Amino acid sequence: MSTTLAYRVEGERELLDLVDIQEGWKLVERFSTLVRESGTPDEFAAAEYIAARLKANGVPFEMYEPTIYISVPRKAELQVQSNGSALHVKAKTPAFSLSTNGNSVQGDLVYVPAARAKDTAEVFGSHFRSPEQEVRGKIVVTEGRSVPIAVRQLQERGAIAQIYINPGKNIHEGICTPIWGSPTMSSWHRKPASPVVTINQADGTRLIDLCKGGHVAASVATELDEGWKQCLLPVAQIEGCRELDLFVLVHGHYDSWHVGIGDNATGDGTLLELARIFHQGRRHLHRSVRVAWWPGHSHGRYAGSTWYADHFGIDLRKNCVAQVDIDSPGCRMATAFEEVMWMVECEELCRQAILDRSETKSVRSRPLRAGDYSFNQVGLSGFFMLLSNIPLEQRRKLGFYPVGGCGGNIAWHTEEDLLEVADPEVFRRDLEIYVTALVRLLNSEILPFDYSLTVNEIRQAVQKYQEQAGSTFSLREVLRPLDELDHELRRLKSVLAQLRNEHARQANRILLEIGRKLVPLNYSYGENFDHDPAEPLPPVPKLREVERLGRAEPESPAWWLLQTELVRQRNKVVNVLYETTELVRAGCALLKSV
Repeated sequence: MSTTLAYRVEGERELLDLVDIQEGWKLVERFSTLVRESGTPDEFAAAEYIAARLKANGVPFEMYEPTIYISVPRKAELQVQSNGSALHVKAKTPAFSLSTNGNSVQGDLVYVPAARAKDTAEVFGSHFRSPEQEVRGKIVVTEGRSVPIAVRQLQERGAIAQIYINPGKNIHEGICTPIWGSPTMSSWHRKPASPVVTINQADGTRLIDLCKGGHVAASVATELDEGWKQCLLPVAQIEGCRELDLFVLVHGHYDSWHVGIGDNATGDGTLLELARIFHQGRRHLHRSVRVAWWPGHSHGRYAGSTWYADHFGIDLRKNCVAQVDIDSPGCRMATAFEEVMWMVECEELCRQAILDRSETKSVRSRPLRAGDYSFNQVGLSGFFMLLSNIPLEQRRKLGFYPVGGCGGNIAWHTEEDLLEVADPEVFRRDLEIYVTALVRLLNSEILPFDYSLTVNEIRQAVQKYQEQAGSTFSLREVLRPLDELDHELRRLKSVLAQLRNEHARQANRILLEIGRKLVPLNYSYGENFDHDPAEPLPPVPKLREVERLGRAEPESPAWWLLQTELVRQRNKVVNVLYETTELVRAGCALLKSV
C-alpha cells in the first residue's frame, strides 16, 4: 500500500557510497578452498570465517548452534545388464534418497519418458509424459532431476528404485525429500522410501536405447550419511535509529555442493558486504537489519532457515518487515533480469531498484516453493532469490539448459562451480541493487507494499479456478469479499497519501498485519508457523483441489470427497478475506482520526 515511493530515500546516496566488494570478494576466495557440506569441519570453518570478519568490522552478531537433520550423499552405484553384457554407469545419489547401505536393489528397468524443463520454474516440477504407465516393482529411468514431486509420484506408483537423467555432460547434485526443514512426527512419513540416483545425458541415452531394444535389468546401491547434526548459524544485527523494533531479514545459505562459488559463496560475500555497509552507515537507517547465513540448505532442505523460522517465529511475525533471499548473485555473463522472484506487493520496489542500478528492465517470476522462503507461513512478504542471470537467448545458444542457480551457468551443483564462475563487476552491480532495494525498504516513511496488487493476483487465481470448476463448484463467495477488500485497500491508499510522517509508525503496523493475512493465503496450504512440503504450490493453495475436481467424474466417490474438502477450504479463504477487510477498515478509521 505505498504512496508514490520517494526515489531516492533519505540515506540512499550515503549508503551506496559505502559499497566496496573487497571484503566480500575475499570471502569468495576463502570459500573456494572449502567443501561446505553441512555439519562438517569445512562448514564450521566457513561460519568461523564469517564470524571473524564480522568481528573485525565491528558488526554485532550472534552465533547460534542449531541441531538439524542432515543428509550427505557418500556413494552411488548403478549396474545394468542387457543381452548378456554388464554395464557400469557413473551415478550420484541425491540427499535424502533411501540409503541401501551399500546393498543392491535389483529389478527390471523400465523407461518413463518425461519432458525437459523449459525454464527455472519448471526445474522443480515433474513432467512425466505417461503418468499411467505401469512401473510397480520396476526400476524406473526417466529424464530430469530428482525433485521431490517426481520422486514421490514414482514411489506412489510402486517403483522400487529411480534413475534420473540430467541434461548435459555433468551430473548435478540435488536433494529429493519434500520435507521442508528438519522432520517432525507428522512429516517423517514423507521421507523418500526408495533409492534414487542421477546420471548424465550420454549414459541416460544409452539406457533409454537399451530399454527400447528389449529386456534390461539393473541394480542400484546408495550410501548416505544422515542424522541430527549440530551446525553453526551466524546472524548479524544492526539497529536502526527510528523504528528500530522493525527489521528486515536478509539471508542466504553458506553450505554448498563442492566449493559452490556461484551457489552460494557469491551470495555469502554479498551478505558480508551488506552487514559491513549497513553497520558502517547505521546512523542513516530508519529500521533495523538482520543478516543471516544458513547451514543445512543443500543437505537439509532449508533446515537452517526453517530452524530460525521456528525458534524466532513470534518475533518475525511481530516485527519483521520482509525477508530478502540472496542466492547466486555476481556470476559471469549474468547481465539479464528475466526471472527475478518477488511477491507482487513488492513490485514497484524491486523493479525500480533493478532499473536504477543496472539500467535494465526486469521480468517478475512468482516465488517458487524453493530457496529459503521458509517464512511464508509466518506471513512475511519476500523478494529476490536468484537475481541476475545469463540472458535466456544466450543460454540457448550456449546449449545451457535451465538450472536453479549460478546465474544460469551450467556449473550449478557440480564440481565445476569454481572461482571462475564469479565475476567481480557483476558482483558489484548486484550488490548495489541489493543496497538500493534494502535502503528504500528500510527508510521509506510508509512501507512500500501495494497489497492491491496482491488482491488482484488472488482474484486472477480464483477466476482461473472457477473456469476449471465450471458449474461443478462455485467460488462466487470468494470473489465478493475480494472486491470488498480491494475497495477498502484503495481507501487506505488514499488515507496514506494524506498521512503526516509522525503517524507513519501506526500505518506501518497496519500494513504488516495485512501482509500477515494475505501472504499465507496466497502462498501456503497449511497453518501459520507450519512448513508446507517442498513441492510446487499454485496461488491460493487452499483452493488447488479445484483442478482435480474438474477432472473427476461427476458424483463419483472422488468427486464428493473433493466437494467436501473444497467447501471447507473455501470457508477458510473467505474468512481470511473478511478478517483482512475488517483490519483495513479499522486501520482507515484509526489513521483518519489521528
